[in-house]
Amino acid sequence: MSMSPVQVIAVTSGKGGVGKTNVSVNLSIALAELGRRVMLLDADFALANVDVLLGLAAKRNLEDVINGDCELADVLLEGPGGIRIVPAASGAKVMVKLSSAQHAGLIQAFSDLSASLDVLVIDTADGIGEGVVSFVRAAQEAIVVVCDEPTSIADAYALIKLLNRDYGMNRFRVLANMAYAPQEGRNLFAKLTRITDRYLDVSLHYLGAIPHDECVRKAVQKQRAVYEAFPRSKSALAFKAIARKVDSWPLLESPRGHLEFFVERLIRHKAGAPV
Repeated sequence: MSMSPVQVIAVTSGKGGVGKTNVSVNLSIALAELGRRVMLLDADFALANVDVLLGLAAKRNLEDVINGDCELADVLLEGPGGIRIVPAASGAKVMVKLSSAQHAGLIQAFSDLSASLDVLVIDTADGIGEGVVSFVRAAQEAIVVVCDEPTSIADAYALIKLLNRDYGMNRFRVLANMAYAPQEGRNLFAKLTRITDRYLDVSLHYLGAIPHDECVRKAVQKQRAVYEAFPRSKSALAFKAIARKVDSWPLLESPRGHLEFFVERLIRHKAGAPV
């Protein structure tokens, strides 16, 4: 039987403080509720915090995998809604200074897990460093999280520009977070597209807005995801709607000629060979 490709989604932002990890976690749980088998990779190697956000205790993490002490499957944590989490090591020097070859090795290591997986969500680090670029390029979809402050737009633009000009990426999804009004998200998207249309050859797609919601702060204090702790909250309902949209995106079914997650699955899928 030929298995369909894994949908790989990088959640990124260019800057910190826009709620990117919160988006990654809640989107993952909302996708799992739609019946998808979801894995969440914490790829913020300087300030790993997915496990902390969810009050999970990781016995092992990606540092152990990089050091060859265990396999990737050994570090998986069970998260809310049945999602599986790949925890990173916070502040480990070895992780922050990974070489291109180590990033590549890590991306290839995921292939062993692909049999029981429909979606891989990657919570990238902040900024536009090599690790961020590696993971976003190795994904099929990039969600750029922005919020209503000038630095957020400027940093999102810097990331899109780098990925477009240096690596030829030309499609990005934009998600407005912590929006005080429904129109705020659209306005942010318009601001960003005004700049990208002028200087870059990219197509941006508006994914929607997650409203500003006190329940998010309350959930963080409880070390729980808002989607699970307050399922009827404004933000949880918005995540549910966003997850439906994401679930309807077409799957990329052939490799693009550079390093990407689950690439052998794409090659076999294209050839129609059993996986």
